[in-house]
Amino acid sequence: MSDLTAAADIDSRLEGHRVELTGYCYRMLGSAFEAEDAVQDTLVRAWRNFEKFEGRSSLRSWLYRIATNVCLDMLNAGRKRARPVDLTGPTPLARAALNPLPDNTWLEPMPDGRILPTAADPAEAAVARESVRLAFVAALQHLPPKQRAVLILREVLAWKASEVAELLDTSVASVNSALQRARATLTEHEGKAVDTANPLDEEQRKLLERYVAAFEGYDMAALTALLHEDAVMTMPPFDLWLQGHDDITGFMLSIGASCAGSRLVATAANGTPAFAHYKPNPDGPGFVPWAVQVIDISEGSITGMHCFLDTPRWFPLFGLPDHLDADTDAT
Repeated sequence: MSDLTAAADIDSRLEGHRVELTGYCYRMLGSAFEAEDAVQDTLVRAWRNFEKFEGRSSLRSWLYRIATNVCLDMLNAGRKRARPVDLTGPTPLARAALNPLPDNTWLEPMPDGRILPTAADPAEAAVARESVRLAFVAALQHLPPKQRAVLILREVLAWKASEVAELLDTSVASVNSALQRARATLTEHEGKAVDTANPLDEEQRKLLERYVAAFEGYDMAALTALLHEDAVMTMPPFDLWLQGHDDITGFMLSIGASCAGSRLVATAANGTPAFAHYKPNPDGPGFVPWAVQVIDISEGSITGMHCFLDTPRWFPLFGLPDHLDADTDAT
């Protein structure tokens, strides 16, 4: 085999693990961009040290060891990502104000295609989707980094305790103890389960169709009928979050009134339904990016509208166009 062929073979073998490694690093770090940086660092380290890989473990295990070390190094500063609901209580509409916080404060959305590898087993696919929900990844941020790694490897990726112990250079007893503590902490912080999109059933699809019609028509009565009475609306990078359909629709008719006439384009993020939100172009025809909306659905109603507003970052990540023509069939 020529050097070029051998190099291409190594590249192919390493790249075959990119999506699952990105999902792992995203759960660890809570950041789309930091996760992709961590995976790139992992693959570069693996490439440089491939000759030292002697096959005593699987290539996959070796890559996870490298990725874990990269993530633990990145988490040494003690920073953790959060949602607005993790930092403060809800803001009454009468006191609503848009105060931005730095990018590194926030848990970030992630397109499904970058973190969810194709799984033949429906149960395995369901676990993968459940474990990238915004609420789940936010709950993971409350765990110390090594506990975070243990829980993801054991509960999400179904590694054996002995395999995790070998990866972390620790004992099986230590892994089991860390897992027990991690489960207890996660139970405290995870919150209410939401429906994942794999695929949505007919009732859920119709709910989303009604949501799109209500939002695009700016029909607050119709939107209220779809929202759970305790629904939340978040808008990173702003720390403001609203709870209850009255405050949400009141905000949309006041501070958020410029969203009237918007268009929504379906996408998928964090294992749940999502939309690219385009506002009418104030400077000409068509529509311009405004937000990526990640939607929580539970028990037949919408329980969360998480609107990520930093569109110069999110729209390229999701492969979304930077403009919609006036006659585009958005949904």
